Amino acid sequence: MCIIAQEVQVQNWDELRTAYQVARLGTVSGAAEVLGVHHATVIRHIDALESRLGIKLFQRHARGYTSTEAGRDLLVVAQAADEQFVQLANRIKGHGETVQGELIVTSIAGISDLLVPVLTSFQALQPDLSVRYLTDMRLFRLDFGEAHVAIRAGSVPEEPDNVVQPLVRMKTGLYAARSYVEKYGLPQTEADLAQHRFVTADNEAGRAPFHRWLRERVPDTALTFRTGEPQAMEVALREGVGIGFLSAFRAHQDDRLVEVMPPRAEWESPLWLVTHVDLHRTRKVQAFVAHLKEQAKSWRLCS
Repeated sequence: MCIIAQEVQVQNWDELRTAYQVARLGTVSGAAEVLGVHHATVIRHIDALESRLGIKLFQRHARGYTSTEAGRDLLVVAQAADEQFVQLANRIKGHGETVQGELIVTSIAGISDLLVPVLTSFQALQPDLSVRYLTDMRLFRLDFGEAHVAIRAGSVPEEPDNVVQPLVRMKTGLYAARSYVEKYGLPQTEADLAQHRFVTADNEAGRAPFHRWLRERVPDTALTFRTGEPQAMEVALREGVGIGFLSAFRAHQDDRLVEVMPPRAEWESPLWLVTHVDLHRTRKVQAFVAHLKEQAKSWRLCS
């Protein structure tokens, strides 16, 4: 094709669109009406494009513009490009208006018992949806597209361009395995805590309020099992290694555990529902957020 052989980079796509409409309609006035511009703008775009390509695209005459061989080549290329842009726009619009494709949800570790049933029930309602559920100690970047929805704990997330909504408040109590109680007994008062063994997070900064509370009341020698893995902490607690904190909804499912101290308001950890502003209004995200909020109303021992 003549235009391709020129190997000239088109720097202004408005000029190409203008030339395409002129080639398709054959008149400056027709192209101006379709594009919503003044006829002088159409003429200026054609002149600039021909100058850049170094070749005539149209023969001017009283009845309008007739494409040259190069102009006909332009019409083929521009028409294909226009059709592809229309298809792309429809796909993008379709993804925004339908619940399909991939949904990526990330959360803190330890609440999969709550979230997996929500995810599976949502997927049952939306069979064209593929779900990815990710947990990690690091925060997934919503602004980088690492997830559509994030469930986070602690203080209010403050990343810019995120939409943050309260979800529930997780109640946490202090528990021990019956095997631990049989061996070491139970503390009767807060003063007795220092005489016992504890399972806790291997992090002196301890973001969770209950870990900070414990460190303020017992010596380091009482923190006999430390780990950075929440699941390992729970396993150690159930194995009778020491007393530890556990979400009330999980503890009440296991009759092998004994409540040492009931949940306190100061130990509660709020959960936040976080979405990025660019995706917050898409149908997929809105549908899942609504489903999650509805399902969360039935959660026990959380709020």
